[in-house]
Amino acid sequence: MKVTVPTTNGYLADCYGKYADESDKHQGTPTRSFPIAISEAPAGTQSFALWLIDYDAVPVSGFPWIHWTAANIPAGTTLIPDDASHQGTLKMVQGHNSTSGHLVGSTDPVTATGYVGPQPPNADHAYTLTVFALDTTLALQNGYWLSDLRHAMQGHILAQVSQDLWSRQ
Repeated sequence: MKVTVPTTNGYLADCYGKYADESDKHQGTPTRSFPIAISEAPAGTQSFALWLIDYDAVPVSGFPWIHWTAANIPAGTTLIPDDASHQGTLKMVQGHNSTSGHLVGSTDPVTATGYVGPQPPNADHAYTLTVFALDTTLALQNGYWLSDLRHAMQGHILAQVSQDLWSRQ
């Protein structure tokens, strides 16, 4: 399986993170998700799932920061379009990100669930995107937690691909 995200020298375009135009933010938080091309999915793929995690956030927050989780992306998907997380252009269920956790406590559905873009406070960060090909669809509803996704996928992963995407401070 192959996954491609448009970058410049490994960096996401500004419109997907901290330096996004206000039209791509919700109350100061970047919410426009980047496009993801998927190819060469294994035979038997019934759905895709993904997560985007900032492991470089550990020195800042004390834990890896979850920016996006999505599941039940249809098997025939070859492109997760630009801004799919909040525009509803692709059928999927999306989980909570770290802004809805206890540390921030956001209850705003636009920023607590689905994609929230990189805003590295201390240095350029690498954001690890992992896409999974699954042999089933998962019994998850919008607003699940990363741990729910991990447990639901157990025993159903046909393939997975990870890619680091950088964002500048």
